[in-house]
Amino acid sequence: MEGMVYTTVTEVSGPLMIVDEVEGVGYGEVVDITTSGGEKRTGQVLEVGGGRAVVQVFEGTTGLDTLDTAVRFTGKPMQLGVTGDMLGRVFDGIGTPIDDSPAPIPDDMRDVNGSPINPSAREYPRDPIQTGISTIDGMNTLVRGQKLPIFSGSGLPHNNLAAQIARQAQVRGQENFAVVFCAMGITAEEADFFMRDFEETGAIERSILFLNLADDPAIERLIAPKMALTAAEYLAFDMDMHVLIILTDMTNYAEALREIAAAREEVPGRRGYPGYMYTDLAQLYERAGRIEGREGSITQIPILTMPDDDITHPIPDLTGYITEGQIVLSRELQNKDVYPPIAVLPALSRLMAEGIGEGRTRPDHHQLSTQLYAAYAEGCDLRDLVAVVGEEALTERDRRYLKFADAFEERFVSQGEEENRTFDETFDLGWELLGMLPREDLKKIDEKYIEQYYPE
Repeated sequence: MEGMVYTTVTEVSGPLMIVDEVEGVGYGEVVDITTSGGEKRTGQVLEVGGGRAVVQVFEGTTGLDTLDTAVRFTGKPMQLGVTGDMLGRVFDGIGTPIDDSPAPIPDDMRDVNGSPINPSAREYPRDPIQTGISTIDGMNTLVRGQKLPIFSGSGLPHNNLAAQIARQAQVRGQENFAVVFCAMGITAEEADFFMRDFEETGAIERSILFLNLADDPAIERLIAPKMALTAAEYLAFDMDMHVLIILTDMTNYAEALREIAAAREEVPGRRGYPGYMYTDLAQLYERAGRIEGREGSITQIPILTMPDDDITHPIPDLTGYITEGQIVLSRELQNKDVYPPIAVLPALSRLMAEGIGEGRTRPDHHQLSTQLYAAYAEGCDLRDLVAVVGEEALTERDRRYLKFADAFEERFVSQGEEENRTFDETFDLGWELLGMLPREDLKKIDEKYIEQYYPE
């Protein structure tokens, strides 16, 4: 019952604590825990039934015993106090300020599990977000209300890319734009990098940061993205802001999910991950979108590192099913010193066609990206052929495409970490590269655009 204190802890295992003889306890409610030494901790009900409750302890179970630990069930779910004053602030994974400033006074308390969006009330994602990165803006455009993940690998510069997108992203013509940045399981060095980057570039002024470190309890890693999404929903649907939320690293989130499942002795699914991981990830990703009658929107960029660069691994595999495309980072491009090392050919934005063109970006955008993609793909195929027969066996036309593929990587894909290209700068660069090819080869572009943009 709400407010009732129990001292019937029967087992402590890993991050979990089992309380017997409980009544009226609900799934997901917050638990106040007092250790035998008087220390206060917080937990959440993970499972309940047969008079027994399984509680996950956010601060860890070290120091808890089964004799003198007192547990009080609050009867309330995990909540976050939300307010516009959260902008410019830094919080830990459970919403406690860590920037040496007092906690903001909330305008409202919100359940971190959110409320599902009625499918009939969803608006189709339209209108592009300019990230300043040519391979995203030109080839795999991010659309407002979309969820577009970045698939990376260990050692690849996804942190640098995440920070660059966070400080450069904007909706053209819209001033009410905010970034919610949630880092899960990162090192203290990585946290310092993000803090320093946001503060030095001024991006912190329009951002909310939630940072969960690698040495924080695993269970806090599962709460952090829900905290961040709750803040994003308040900014988007109460304050009419356009919000970009960046979640990194979803692999650390899934590992925490597996760790908790193992502590509960659940039957493991594929590669040891719990069978409900698809549902759990979907509950996070589907909180992106636009709602009819609301001005604001939530756009998601989840970032994950693929174990062993395996795109068929359960984490990227399930993420790809739920989301609307993917941006893939390439170790081969990284070895060529190309930044950002975005592999254009396997990357995809399924909602791009609806978010570009006349009145949004430029009328030639779709045809230009299609032609660049086709020419680059042909150049990459010729690289494989050269490895077999040598460049001497190529025709003059083949050599042009081979040079185009090299120039495309060196000039279009590659750009500086501080380089913020507009849509027009990206398109003009694309046309400049197409100038390396004969006009008659541009079969995917209308003649009127060739007349207007093809370099003489």
